[in-house]
Amino acid sequence: MSQILKNKVLDDFILWNNLKNGNEKSFSLLFEKYYRDLINYGNSLCPYEEKVQDCIQDVFADIWLYRDSLQDNVVVKAYLLSSVRKRIARLHERDHVFRKTTTTDVLEFLFDFSIENDLVEDEVTAERVLLLNKLLNDLPGRQKEALYLRYHQGLSVDQIADLLEMNYQSASNLLHRGLLNLRKEWKGSIPLLVLISSGFF
Repeated sequence: MSQILKNKVLDDFILWNNLKNGNEKSFSLLFEKYYRDLINYGNSLCPYEEKVQDCIQDVFADIWLYRDSLQDNVVVKAYLLSSVRKRIARLHERDHVFRKTTTTDVLEFLFDFSIENDLVEDEVTAERVLLLNKLLNDLPGRQKEALYLRYHQGLSVDQIADLLEMNYQSASNLLHRGLLNLRKEWKGSIPLLVLISSGFF
């Protein structure tokens, strides 16, 4: 783990435990720190941004209300992403009364990958980047979501497995299949993972 990542985890640990002890400033800092990530992820699962905002507000309201019962050792970002996903799944179930479910499998991943052309230096590679955008967006939803969580949100395979409610091997296989599908077609001069990790917007 890099020193920057260690510091980030430590900062989150301190803020989280201060929040648990009733510190409103730490609560606000965590909200501000992760709000944009949660909005982006929520919008990939629900096309109605106002509903996504409501879900995020509900998640943080519950965190504050039930702060005494929160676990001490959590990866805050993964916990928040998972909580928003579950809240949106609950909203989806409520809006589809006859589709009872206890999992989040009903959610469709709506995010459209769009790697910026300014990452490329020649016309041939630019054309292949357009192809890569298409290949990414044509992947099955679960593969797209796994790649998004891994390379855009920076979650570990363990955290992705927990969030998607599957075991570690299934999450690993999901990522492997997604990358394999892309590598079959990718012939550009820029390494595939560099584009995926750096060029979502």
